[in-house]
Amino acid sequence: MQVQNEHDIPDPGSLPPISQDELNVILGKHKMFSEGKIGGGRAVLQYKNLSMLDFHQHDLSGADFTGSILMGANLSLGKFRGSCFFACDLRNADLSHSDFSRADLRGAYLGGADLRDTNLEGADLREGKIMTKGQQGVLVDRQRTGGDGARTVLAGAKLSGANLSKVRATGADFTDADISDAQIKDGQFKGASFAGANLSETDFTGSNISHTDMRGCVLSGVVFKDTEHYGLDSEGAVFDTDMGEDIEAIGKTLDELLDDHNQWVSSAGRSGQQLDLSGYDLRNVKGLRLIPLTAVRAMNANFMSQNLNKASLQSAHFDGSDFRDCVLENADMRGSSFKNVKFTRSNLRGARLCALEFKSREQVRRVDLSGADLRYCDLSESDLRDCILMGADLSHCDLSGADLRRADFSGALLKD
Repeated sequence: MQVQNEHDIPDPGSLPPISQDELNVILGKHKMFSEGKIGGGRAVLQYKNLSMLDFHQHDLSGADFTGSILMGANLSLGKFRGSCFFACDLRNADLSHSDFSRADLRGAYLGGADLRDTNLEGADLREGKIMTKGQQGVLVDRQRTGGDGARTVLAGAKLSGANLSKVRATGADFTDADISDAQIKDGQFKGASFAGANLSETDFTGSNISHTDMRGCVLSGVVFKDTEHYGLDSEGAVFDTDMGEDIEAIGKTLDELLDDHNQWVSSAGRSGQQLDLSGYDLRNVKGLRLIPLTAVRAMNANFMSQNLNKASLQSAHFDGSDFRDCVLENADMRGSSFKNVKFTRSNLRGARLCALEFKSREQVRRVDLSGADLRYCDLSESDLRDCILMGADLSHCDLSGADLRRADFSGALLKD
């Protein structure tokens, strides 16, 4: 799908910015317009730079944002029913808990955006690009800020709990997105890419997912009833049988295991037994963040989507484990080993990933994140001093305000 426009459309790098005060006037007039009051006017914000502005809780249904940049903008708890975001750049914007039903999002770039519990029913996510007159007077593709091409991109976006029913998303890019617990009934996704996405407990009933790329996806609990799925590629996908062994198979309660572990720690290994959760499925263990996991072994364990806010994870071994979509905000992870761990999309804001100093201060244990997958993670304000990040993938990661002194990034990927 293409839109043709005249030659006077501003280049994406020179879109005129709008201040919050100017926006507030436009919001007020649109409210009056919606209520049928004299003096109101529909919000038309085409080809503007609206980055970081606050639209929180406003009703802008029917507004036109064509070609605008809204990077990092706050559109949460808003109403945008039938609004036009054609070819907009909404990277890292907050669209959570909002109503985007029947919205036009063709060709939009939503990489890393927060769309949790958002209503996208009937939205149009098909390809779309803007065309303009070039120097020779011939129509050419207008460059967009959110990457090349015309696909609607939701790579790394948070869509857990979203309503995507009746969405038209042919060819859309959902690579590495969190779409867990979503409703996607009767949607059109032919040729879409879900590679590496978390689709656990998602309902695709009645949808067309033919020729979709679901390689490396998490497909635990997914409902594919009455779907058209010819040509679907699910190579390397993670199913229920791949989630790890149930912790109840250990034969002891978690409290009993912790008692043994605490004895082992306090006696320097002379009594008790070290807690070993390696290979177990810990996704549904309630209150796990309140359990001190200092010095435990939990290699190749499954923590996916766990709330580990402010958890104690010091001096432990978690190599090869799965922490995708976890909340690890302000967690104490000093001195632990996380080699080849999957942290995709996790919230590590303010986490302590620095070295652990022992009482004598002569011995220091560094955090090891060698080969870890940290794509689309929030590592802002985190403490990464002396951290080993050799070969780690930090693509699309937020490192704003992080302390990186003496951290080893040898061979690490830092794309975008």
